[in-house]
Formats: sequence, C-alpha cells, structure tokens
Amino acid sequence: QVQLVESGGGLVQAGDSLRLSCAASGRSFSSYNMGWFRQAPGKEREFVAAITWSGSPTYYADSVKGRFTISRDKAKSMLYLQMNSLKPEDTAVYYCAADRVLHTITGVSPRPDYWGQGTQVTVSS
Repeated sequence: QVQLVESGGGLVQAGDSLRLSCAASGRSFSSYNMGWFRQAPGKEREFVAAITWSGSPTYYADSVKGRFTISRDKAKSMLYLQMNSLKPEDTAVYYCAADRVLHTITGVSPRPDYWGQGTQVTVSS
C-alpha cells in the first residue's frame, strides 16, 4: 500500500510559478514510478508528467514541456512538480499517482494503482 498526499496548490497569476509536493508513505516507495495528472472542470483527467523509480528518464505532456519539471527525493519519499510560466489553461486539480509499471502512468489509458486526493491550482489571467 502507498498513501499519497498532495500539497502546494493555490491561486496565482499568469506567468507565476508554483511547486506542488506529494508526500508518499508506505512500503517500497522508492520502487514506484510516479506521475502527475490534472483534471480541469468539465474535462477528463489528463497526464502531465512522470518519473521512473530511478529518477530518470522523465516524461511530459506536450502542453507543459519546457515549463514544468518533475522530480523526486527518495530519502524524503517526496515527489515534486515545479510549474513555471503558468497559464490560465493550467487551472485544474492536480493529482499525484504511483505504480510499479510505468506504462500504467504514461500509457494511453492511465490507470495507476495509487492516487492522491488532489490539490487545486488556479491561474488567473
């Protein structure tokens, strides 16, 4: 079992930066691939970024490539998402996720085993 708790969301203006955190607890966190997803009102949940259990490589959705950076700290059992140059279209609830199989995070139909409860990010124009 892995428990995930996100934090760091908030209300910011376009162009600002924000860093999301995901605290993981449970056994064998270091062996899990991790990812960030988001869901905007009226839209389906979508993949944002992923990082392998080893920390490399990383994967990004085209919409955030060059602006967002995913990272992890195994010693602290933490996952991060640094978000720069935020846009109003980045407004969504952001979720972290974990799975031993990378494809369940980065695949066409993501279905990771573990999800956090989400943190709201609102970007005003």
